[in-house]
Amino acid sequence: MQNGRQIDLSAQVKRVKRRTGPWKAIIALLFAIAAGVLSHQARHDSGVFSATNGTTNQLIAAGLAVAFLIFGSVATYSLAGKVRELLQPKLGTAHAAVAGYAILIIGAFTTLVITLELFGVPVGQLVLGGALTSVFVGIAAQQALSNVFAGLVLLFARPFQVGDAIRLQAGALGGTLDGIVTDIGITYVRFDTGGSVMSIPNSQVLNAIVGPIPPDEEDAETAPDGKSGTPGGPEHSQPRPGGPT
Repeated sequence: MQNGRQIDLSAQVKRVKRRTGPWKAIIALLFAIAAGVLSHQARHDSGVFSATNGTTNQLIAAGLAVAFLIFGSVATYSLAGKVRELLQPKLGTAHAAVAGYAILIIGAFTTLVITLELFGVPVGQLVLGGALTSVFVGIAAQQALSNVFAGLVLLFARPFQVGDAIRLQAGALGGTLDGIVTDIGITYVRFDTGGSVMSIPNSQVLNAIVGPIPPDEEDAETAPDGKSGTPGGPEHSQPRPGGPT
């Protein structure tokens, strides 16, 4: 009975989280918008803060800017998780993860930029300095970024899908590699070669020749031992040497 109750409680908790997920994001977004508007009014001594002291308004503006950052982050994280959960049954885990990451990155960037504006930080100068910084960061992380972009190409081009038995042929892979695709991630493709599961960088998979395993080789691998003549099968009957009966 205890195990049954634990299973029921966990199922109820999952249902409650599933129902409250979108409302959490919507409420956090509304609070973030309200905090942003009030912070802007307090910084410029307008609206409901036109009759208060300037120093007090600056403190209120800073506090509301922090509140906007918190509520905006909560709304972005909740929305990304809900989108990933809704798209996973339709598009698969990999495509749903890409959509969730895209919303998370866009939302985080937007929240950060608006927060800096609320604090009165010149975003234009930061963008110019950040552009130069991003060049050096991009050069340092070239290999990782190439795997990420190669993963996006594989997800949208779909040269193969999870569960396909394919053959990869490239010099970087040491020749030919046969196996079954078990997962297509942002940076790696997981490949079951029969003896072990290998994680191959997406850039190497994108540069490799991809095709199905030839049918004759599949038949040779799956044929019964007695017909294929592979080691370990039943021994064929040998003719008896001639002699006196």
